[in-house]
Amino acid sequence: MDSNHLPPEMKSISGFSKLSKRGKIKWIVENFFKDPENVMRELMSYWVQNEEQQKVLDGFSENTISNFVLPYGVAPNFLINNQMYCIPMVIEESSVVAAASHAAKFWMTRGGFRTEVISMIKEGQVHFIWHGDPSFLHEVFPKLRKELIEKTGYLTENMRQRGGGILEVSLEDLTDKEPGYYQLRGKFDTRDSMGANFINTLLEEFSQHLKLFMSQQQEVPEAWKDVEVIMAILSNYTPECLVRASVSCPVQELDQALKDMDGETFARRFYLAIKMAHWDPFRATTHNKGIFNGVDAVVLATGNDFRAIEACGHTYASRHGNYASLSDCRIENGVFHFWLELPMAVGTTGGLTSLHPMAKRSLELLGNPDAEQLMQIIAATGLAQNFGAVKSLVTTGIQKGHMKMHLVNILTRMDASEKEIKEALVYFKDKVVSFQSVREFLDVIRKNPPENQQILA
Repeated sequence: MDSNHLPPEMKSISGFSKLSKRGKIKWIVENFFKDPENVMRELMSYWVQNEEQQKVLDGFSENTISNFVLPYGVAPNFLINNQMYCIPMVIEESSVVAAASHAAKFWMTRGGFRTEVISMIKEGQVHFIWHGDPSFLHEVFPKLRKELIEKTGYLTENMRQRGGGILEVSLEDLTDKEPGYYQLRGKFDTRDSMGANFINTLLEEFSQHLKLFMSQQQEVPEAWKDVEVIMAILSNYTPECLVRASVSCPVQELDQALKDMDGETFARRFYLAIKMAHWDPFRATTHNKGIFNGVDAVVLATGNDFRAIEACGHTYASRHGNYASLSDCRIENGVFHFWLELPMAVGTTGGLTSLHPMAKRSLELLGNPDAEQLMQIIAATGLAQNFGAVKSLVTTGIQKGHMKMHLVNILTRMDASEKEIKEALVYFKDKVVSFQSVREFLDVIRKNPPENQQILA
């Protein structure tokens, strides 16, 4: 539909991106809000007072008008490979940081978290269409591979000096999917950078050299010289960029895990809960979401790409043909073992990690780790969060602790005063929290003086 023929109630604008930030906000509040002056003040109140920092934040995206603020918390007492960490976590969900902290403290006295990076290989593909004799393409490919690596040497020089670069280039024949469909598949080591720009730049160069190489082939039909590159792009699925985190202790040491359950019973119930997440995709989805509660919080805090890491993790969880748990458990010779393996591509240089002021502070808080160390820290946090969640599920139930942490949020939504919040925290110390029970509590203390609040006794 032509914008000149849009109904009057449909708000559209030409040249929005060219407006100043104030101009953008002014147009938005005047067209979409009933109280434009207050909304404009509110949106502007979230600007960072330091103009230089705000300019940096505005540069991360397009059409920025304000900042969306999330809580920045920390989880102390993480013992990872015999080194203590205080983990930065950016997340808005109640109980996540508390659960990770409690799990970290629990395992701190039982050997802590053991982590290792299994591999650091990332991948990308050039997808192209070529209609010719497959045997000819396979015959000339060794020469093509050599040229691709040599002619992109100027792009990989710095990365090679740091120990990374192009690891492998292979040819994939996918003509059974679509006539003439092939891939150039590259494998890369990007050291301490996440590597998206590095890989995508190389793949686009591969595309140009592929077309040039094929056009220069002599004594072949003219049609064989034509290559149609459909796209060149890295893959966010990095099953060979893999980290492992684990904890273990004698089952008898789990006796201290909770008040009303012995260690053997707890270990058995925990083991079954993990296996259920392997058998049932409905359970596995929520189970893995709990892992990413911890993973995403650290990824966000360090300025990395949580969307890529989640997409990769969920694909990895489906690698055997069904969606299953990313963590696993076994009980062997009286010892409880719990672990996860997680693929992820993270960086500690370049991108937001170098530009976002809080990302830089997060990395400093972690001791300025390299990419391999950050992978291990993130994996340990995901495992801790998973342990805390499953521990609650198989013992007290998830809602008791979660709603306790959520109590202040409920009270705030109900416009409770500071005095009412303090009284509620005392009252619900040993009671189940729900929206209904909080509403009833507030009704009673608001309608009755303290001496008549027998219902709360």
